[in-house]
Amino acid sequence: MGRRSKVVLGIIAVVLVILLVLLLPPSVLQKRFAGIEQEFIQNLESTEDVFTLAELEGYPLPVQRFFIEGGFIGKQKMSGLKAVFSDVPFSLGVDKPTISIDYTQINDASEPLRFAYIDSHIYGLPFQGLDSFADGRGSMEGYLAKRIRLFNQRGRHMDKACLVTYLAEAFFLPTVALSGMVSWEAMDDTHAKATMKAYGMEVSGVFTFSEKGEMLVFSTEDRMAASMDGSLEQVPWSAECGEYVIQDGLRVLTRLRATWHYPQGDLLYFDGKDVQVTYYY
Repeated sequence: MGRRSKVVLGIIAVVLVILLVLLLPPSVLQKRFAGIEQEFIQNLESTEDVFTLAELEGYPLPVQRFFIEGGFIGKQKMSGLKAVFSDVPFSLGVDKPTISIDYTQINDASEPLRFAYIDSHIYGLPFQGLDSFADGRGSMEGYLAKRIRLFNQRGRHMDKACLVTYLAEAFFLPTVALSGMVSWEAMDDTHAKATMKAYGMEVSGVFTFSEKGEMLVFSTEDRMAASMDGSLEQVPWSAECGEYVIQDGLRVLTRLRATWHYPQGDLLYFDGKDVQVTYYY
């Protein structure tokens, strides 16, 4: 068989494999996340409580501004959220490729509970990921071709990383920011330090606000960067929010960026735009 024939047969084989993968049933993670989301919605604890000026007393000034200027006073408190990010540039790590992902997350306001499902392609094959945080346990799983598990990261470092991520999103789901789970320390007119204690862990970070009360950046030293090969590195991390819009009378962010601040330079690894937010009450 000639070289050209071998190349043609190789291409045909690759195409057949890709078609076979695409025709397979939904991935392991896709089915699991669908079940998680259904159970999440069924178990949400609805409340008739509303945000009030009185409960803001004693909170740092920029936190108070967030709720007052953002239109939250008098509005019902959320019990959970679903956020959908589409076509997000996502870096696989330092000196690694950037792929485009669809990212769907759900957060519970009554306890540190958070799940996020990633749907993408790597080298032409489907890739799915699932970040989970429940009962104080965090994990990050990834599957290629719907069935081949690439990684399954667990451990105390993941538990803590997931808890600090939940804290970082306290103003994404504002009920959390005023809950008993978070304690606050005043700094100045545009900064406030937050601390969360749960499941025997303690995490903290600094929130930066605009003078209008928009939450702009959350910065922390309490996350470890985990590579796909399982290696860990203590690296400063930040989540940046912006491009706020008015949704049902509330000021809601539509952009979220996440960055690792390595000594050799920053790695912006997640840049979500036009986020679609649904609140559950």
